[in-house]
Amino acid sequence: MNYDKGLIAGSSALLVLSLLKEQERYGYELIKTLKDRSNDAFDFKEGTLYPILHKMENEGWIRSENKTVNGRTRRYYAITARGVKQLEVQQEQWSHFSSAVNQVLSFQGSGS
Repeated sequence: MNYDKGLIAGSSALLVLSLLKEQERYGYELIKTLKDRSNDAFDFKEGTLYPILHKMENEGWIRSENKTVNGRTRRYYAITARGVKQLEVQQEQWSHFSSAVNQVLSFQGSGS
C-alpha cells in the first residue's frame, strides 16, 4: 500500500530513532530494517532517509562516524542521550495520537 507522504514524514524520525536505540546502523541497513520489519510498508529511498538523518544529527539526536568494517567504509549512525529523550517524547505523542485516531474511527454514534 502506498501511504500518504505526510503520514510517513510525521513518523520517520520516530521509526529511525527506535532502530538506532537498538544499535548503531548505517544508512542502507536502516532502509532494509524498516522495510523488513514493516512487511514492505516503509520502503524509504536514500533521497528520503539521508535528509532525515542530517536533520536529526543537526538537532543532536544522533551522531555519525565513518567506520571501516570488512574493508568497507560506511557512515554509521547512533542515537545520543538527547535522541533517547526525543524518542520517548515521540513515542508518547504517537501513543496518544494513534489512540485518539482509533477512538474517532471506531465511534459508533447515532450518525447524522
